[in-house]
Parts: sequence; C-alpha cells; structure tokens
Amino acid sequence: MVLRNGPRAAIAAGALGAGFLLLIGLGTYAASGVPQTTDGSGLGLAPGTVPAAYQALIQQAGTGTCAQVTAPLLAAQLYQESGFNPNAVSPVGAQGISQIMPATWAQYAVNNWQNPWDPSQAIPMAAHIDCEYAKDVASVPGDPQANMLAAYNAGTDAVLRYQGVPPYSETQSYVKSILALARTFTAASAPVDVSAQASGAIYFAQSRLGTPYEWGGDGADGRFDCSGLTMMAFRSVGIELPRVANDQWNAGQHPSRDQLRPGDLVFFATDLTDPRSIHHVGIYVGGGYMIDAPHTGAVIRYDTIDQKEYFGATRVTPDGAAALPSRNPDGTISGGSALDGRGNSTLAGAASPSPGATRTP
Repeated sequence: MVLRNGPRAAIAAGALGAGFLLLIGLGTYAASGVPQTTDGSGLGLAPGTVPAAYQALIQQAGTGTCAQVTAPLLAAQLYQESGFNPNAVSPVGAQGISQIMPATWAQYAVNNWQNPWDPSQAIPMAAHIDCEYAKDVASVPGDPQANMLAAYNAGTDAVLRYQGVPPYSETQSYVKSILALARTFTAASAPVDVSAQASGAIYFAQSRLGTPYEWGGDGADGRFDCSGLTMMAFRSVGIELPRVANDQWNAGQHPSRDQLRPGDLVFFATDLTDPRSIHHVGIYVGGGYMIDAPHTGAVIRYDTIDQKEYFGATRVTPDGAAALPSRNPDGTISGGSALDGRGNSTLAGAASPSPGATRTP
C-alpha cells in the first residue's frame, strides 16, 4: 500500500490405459516454447488475469503514464495491495483498490481525482504516483523498475541513500514479488516453458485417486477438497501454494487452451470475466483431462476440463508461487508497502526520512 506522504465429464479412476499414462510422463517434459520477458515490458495483460471491469483502466494507465510502469506491473501492484478490492481498507487507513493513504492522495492529486474508492481514479493515480517515484530515483543506477518499486515501498530517501534497492528484507521481497507477479499478468507472445515440478505434482494427485472429497480438506486426515489437493500436490515438490483456488490462479503464467501441458493447474469460475469468481481447480494430465476433487459425495478422479465454466490455466513456477501475497484471516491482503502515513519507514533498521526530504508534487 502507499503509506507515505513524502519520499516514497468424469471418467472412472483407474480406468486409464498405459498409453494415457505415457502421455502424461512424456508431456510433462515436452518443450513448449521460449522463455518470456521477465517484467512484461511493452506487453499487454493476459486474458482473464484481472477483473474485466478494470482491464481497460489498467491497460491504459500502464501504457501511457511513464516507461517504468507497464500494465502487467501495475496489475501486479494492485493485486498485491488489495486483491483488486475497491473497498479495501488497511489497518493504518490506506484506501481503495490502490491502497493509497489520504495524505498521499492529497499530495499527488491531479486531474481533479478526489475519490480513492473509485477505481477509475485510483488506478491511474497509482500509476501516477509510481511515475513520480521513478522521477525521484532516476539518477540511481540499476534497474529503473526495481528502483521505482523500492521507492514505492521504502521511500525515495532509502533508494537514494543506498543507490539502489535498500538492504531491507521486506523491500527486497516486495520488489522481487511484484516483478515476478508481473510475469503472471503478462500476455505471452509464445508458449510458456513447462514446469520442472509438474510430473511430481501429478504423481501425488494420482496416488490419491479414489479418496473421498472433504470440504476444507487439506490432507490432514487423508482427504482433500479441490484446492487442498492442488496445494498438497505442489507442496510435495517443494512449491507452496495458497489454500484457496482463486489465490492459486496467479502462481505462474497462463498458457492458452492449445498450450496446455500436464501439470498445469486448470480453473473454473462462475463469471468468465472475473478471476475473483474462480471456485474450482484441478491438475491437468493431458488429453483434455484433469485430476480433481470435484464435490461432496464424490472421490478424487479424472474429469474432463471441457466444461462451460472453464476459466483458464496456470503453469505454476516457484517464483510465481513465492510472489503471491499473504491473505489475512479476514480475507484482506497483506504484504504491501512499509511506510507509515508520515513517510517514516516501519522496516527494521530503516532510518526515517529527513523533514526536508518530503517531495512536493
């Protein structure tokens, strides 16, 4: 959050033949394309990665404000800060989808933007503030985007003092997370690389075929719900995913239907324009089928993915999963910026900015 006002169709389990199992094993390691750009520069938003109501706003603000702000990067910040919730309020009073403090809003207000609760104002305001920080640290060597994000998180004074991303673990984590998350929001111009952990995740899910579904089950008693199964499947290969299906959606880039490979997570939603409506997830195994824990009264099984609520897929990566924000018990997102409303850092070891360092817009 911006806290500163200064520097800144089922088939029965077990009914598969050896040929289908071979498809799974070989498909997991099949080459599927070349690596993508790391920060999404110059690329648009991947379909379905942001709520349709905000897509045009993010795309516009992320292409016409300054060179350091791209649409995927801006989307990553909004997701990190509020989970695209226009009514979000932080414990310290940051407001709206962009989580901007009232004093910061007043300082940077342009174009008669007065309402932090209105995404049509708050989204471009976030891009505007980002660009102001980018100007403040333009003289600092290194990656301009990383320096901008560090200033957004820990204040411009810290970036200028250390001539780059400051040695605060929270700021370094914030910068790394936003840059990694930006990749998950980027429209891929070529197929996404296959996950090295896919085969192991599939093996875990296959070993649970026939297990009864349990709402809220995460394997503690040997039973699972849909996201509990996928979470534990990837935990078995060293990747930690969030507990809820729609939070798992942003754990990597999003291959198209014809780019699917075994090990991809496949998602289903009630509103095909809004990732927040995702309610089900399975692990793709090839041939149009997934392993999933479908519903109460059923067992973990193979199901077709060709259903009317099919939303899309995610190719989970360690960096993508690690970049996902934490969700508090009340459902709010944590892990945003780290200054209080007076421009003072809350990071251990970070010096407060000098009174004369406050930037006048």
